[in-house]
Amino acid sequence: MKRVMPWSDKVDLISSDESSSEAEVDDNDGTSNSPTEQPPQELSPQGMLMKRAELYQEYMKEVPIPAQWGSVIPFTSWMGLGRSIKQLYGQPLHYLANVLLKQWDQLRFGSEDEDTPLDIIFHPCKAESTIWLIEEAHQRITASHRIAKLWQSDPMHDAFVDPIFPELLWFMGSLLTLVVILCNVSYNSIKP
Repeated sequence: MKRVMPWSDKVDLISSDESSSEAEVDDNDGTSNSPTEQPPQELSPQGMLMKRAELYQEYMKEVPIPAQWGSVIPFTSWMGLGRSIKQLYGQPLHYLANVLLKQWDQLRFGSEDEDTPLDIIFHPCKAESTIWLIEEAHQRITASHRIAKLWQSDPMHDAFVDPIFPELLWFMGSLLTLVVILCNVSYNSIKP
């Protein structure tokens, strides 16, 4: 079992580019009085949107893709299949997956098979696997700044953000509020 080092003990850190004779111990307990240190800024609306997108994407990375799926779900539209999947598995779909399902439904407008139920055109298992594939891609590789940019350009983006488990939604909102409060308190306590 490893012993834990007490926090009060000072440790000399030597980077690989310093020689042992150049290394010095910092005696200011980790605080810096350098003139280049900037006080924290209040979050702008864009900053808050970016923070919200970061929290959202981090949360969505934690939502598991079901290990076993393939239920035969009857569906007439892609968005309808998405709703059924959310109900069946009890979890949200990514914002970008919801937007894509809506776009796929819109692509059918005016086509010769517009009124044909989609489960006749596509086998339900294939359609569901397609949704899970795009869901996994959006969860794993989407950059939060891209989500923030899309949200900024779409005032109705909340319509495509599935409700997250209520406790987590409350937690994320509280966390963002706490970050804003702490930034303001820190800034106000540093201001002369």
